[in-house]
Amino acid sequence: MHPELFEIPFIHLTIRSFGLMMVIGFILGFYLLGKLGCKISSNPQLITNLALYCLIAGVVGARVFYVVHHFDQLQNPWSSMFAVWQGGLEFYGGVIFAIPVIILYSRHYKLPIRQYLDIAAIALMLGLSFGRLGCFLNGCCFGKPTELPWAVRFPYDSFAYFSQINTNPERNRSEPHLKLPHNENSSFVDINGRLYPKPFDELTEQQKFEVTKGKYQCLRIHPTQLYSSANAAFLCLLLYLFQLRSQRAAGSGNTRKLFTRPGQTFALAFVLYGITRFLIEYLRDDNPFEYAWWAAYKGGTVSQNLSIYLVILGVVLMAVFQATKPNAPATENAVNNKNRKSKLENRK
Repeated sequence: MHPELFEIPFIHLTIRSFGLMMVIGFILGFYLLGKLGCKISSNPQLITNLALYCLIAGVVGARVFYVVHHFDQLQNPWSSMFAVWQGGLEFYGGVIFAIPVIILYSRHYKLPIRQYLDIAAIALMLGLSFGRLGCFLNGCCFGKPTELPWAVRFPYDSFAYFSQINTNPERNRSEPHLKLPHNENSSFVDINGRLYPKPFDELTEQQKFEVTKGKYQCLRIHPTQLYSSANAAFLCLLLYLFQLRSQRAAGSGNTRKLFTRPGQTFALAFVLYGITRFLIEYLRDDNPFEYAWWAAYKGGTVSQNLSIYLVILGVVLMAVFQATKPNAPATENAVNNKNRKSKLENRK
């Protein structure tokens, strides 16, 4: 775990791993979106603008959902709403905010909405793959304790360690995974029944040994962030191959072939991500269980319940798009005329 990578000298700007991986993911996703978008439009400015708008909407939505989801756990939730660099983004929030942007932008410029949704889904998975690597370096989105050979051990004072030394009523856990001794020289501070690790520098040499190499060190856990990263990368490749199949069918005029219509790559992303996210959630140990009225799966996490609805929506969209004839793609002349008209109106 390396939440802070390095500090830029003179200006004392700390580069955080989560933010850096987000930037890398966006750049690669933006590059892939541009490459795929060239087959839809020869105007690169349209792709650039769309990517920037989606980035802003996605980050805002992901952060808002995270803060709402963990509102009671944050010390200053309202100010934390804008602290994106600290880590903590909900994927579903980003998707919910970004999709309307794609639809409105495409409708405004009379672009083929479903085709843009298809390529956006592929690029999104690539960006998400690097974003999950940022989660691993930041220490969030951690997994349950396990003795599997590839299990990882996070350091003292990490999110995982804090979770393991405390009970978690929101996950029906009445006993901590890791029981620490209660005495005057404990390595933690008890505040209203919650245990908070002391700063590492304040520990005695014996305590430092115990929490790093001894019996009170963090338990080995599932590297669920790496599972999610590998899953997103695999889905990116799978969706790309599916999109190529659809494009070949469209090029040959065989649009009646099953699962070759525009928009079905986007719908398939919903189905596949929903299923895999639902399964990975069983291995995570950070999200609380949900029993609200809207939860289809009582006792599952918020993400698991959203995954169920996402899969259902994806299946419905697959069927709807299969029954819908492909729209004729917008010509470059139509787009250029739209831009010229906007410029003339601005001059007036």
